[in-house]
This record gives sequence, structure tokens and C-alpha cells, in this order.
Amino acid sequence: MAVETLGAVQDVDFSMLALFLRATITVKLVMLVLIFASFWSWGIIIQKFINYRKARRDTDKFDRAFWSGEPLDGLYQQLGDNPNGGSERIFVAGISEWRRSHRSDGQMIAGVQQRIDRSMDVAIGRESEKLNNGLTFLATVGAIAPFVGLFGTVWGIKHSFEQIAIQQNTNLAVVAPGIAEALAATALGLVAAIPAVIFYNKLSTDADRIIGDYDSFADEFSTILSRQLDA
Repeated sequence: MAVETLGAVQDVDFSMLALFLRATITVKLVMLVLIFASFWSWGIIIQKFINYRKARRDTDKFDRAFWSGEPLDGLYQQLGDNPNGGSERIFVAGISEWRRSHRSDGQMIAGVQQRIDRSMDVAIGRESEKLNNGLTFLATVGAIAPFVGLFGTVWGIKHSFEQIAIQQNTNLAVVAPGIAEALAATALGLVAAIPAVIFYNKLSTDADRIIGDYDSFADEFSTILSRQLDA
């Protein structure tokens, strides 16, 4: 009898596709949601690596131009109205407010330093929002995907026990496929959650480092303009 049971189990297809096709509609929906979340997470991860590499490259390029000794007005004219990198946009925001604060007689409008700082802070805020866009989704997937998978597992096991009660048979050939289908949902939840958590931490650190560079540049630029005002 045991040999017949083992043979029956071995005849069952336990591939992921077969497990998905045999699962109940609820477990199928759970699996589809987790697969979608996993693919979306990887799309965000890859895009963020590309964006962060570009942001660092643009920052290095602008830093070389800014500290080259070229007049700031000349650098501003080169950048024009369409700066590329975050540092360039912060610089343009500050220098634009500097220019708008000149009166017709050549004197400066009162409070120019505060307005310049606020303009650059707004530009930094926009860059921060771009850098962090999508990371919330990674954090959400990392937090809830295991529980979504667990829900699919619980529902699948419930269905398996219902089949046992209906067939009144605890044979391994009856129990094993349903249990395997249920556990596949938990596995997919972990597949979606683990990379999301790892890369969320990595990308959050990278974003904070880039934003820190923007803050440092804004402070240095503000100091330069402050010396000009005092002079």
C-alpha cells in the first residue's frame, strides 16, 4: 500500500506552473500579486541604480566645473534654462534668485541670503523626492509580501483539509499536492520580499548620500554668496 501511495505521489507534477494551475482561484490571485510585485520591485531597483549612477556622474562633472575657477555668471550662462543634474539645478536656483535680487541701481534687495537659501532648499527637496520615488513601494513589498504569501498558504491548506474531509482519505497522494500548492505561495512571498528589503536599505543609503552631497554643495555655495554680499 505504501509503495502504491509513493508511486501515486511521484506521478504528480510538482513544477511551479503545475502548482499554480492546480491552485484555487484565491491562491492563484495571491501568486499573481506576488509575481507582479516582484517584477515591479526589480524594475524599480534597476531604474534606481541607473538614476543614482547618473546623479553621481552629473555631480562629479558639475563639481569640476564649479571649482575650476570659472566665473559663476559664465557657468550659469553655459547651463542655461535646462540644467541636467541635481547639483546644476540647485546652483541655477540659487544664482537665479541672486540675479533677481539686484535692484536697478545695483543694490541688493533686503533678505537676499534667506531667499537664496530657501530657493536652494526647495530645489534640494525636489531632487530628494525624485531620488526616493519608488522606494516606498520596495519597503511595502518587503513588509507585507511574506504575509500575503502566508495568507495564500493558509487558504491553500484550508482547501486541502476540505478535500480530505470530502474524500475522507488522508492518503499522501491526496494531501501532498494541496500542501505543496499552499507552500508555493509562501515561497513566492519570500522571493518578492527578500530582494525588496535588501535593495531598499541599499538604495535608501545611496539616496541619503547623494542628498547629503547636495546639502553640502548648497552650504558651500551659500557661503560664497554670503561673502559676496558682505563685500
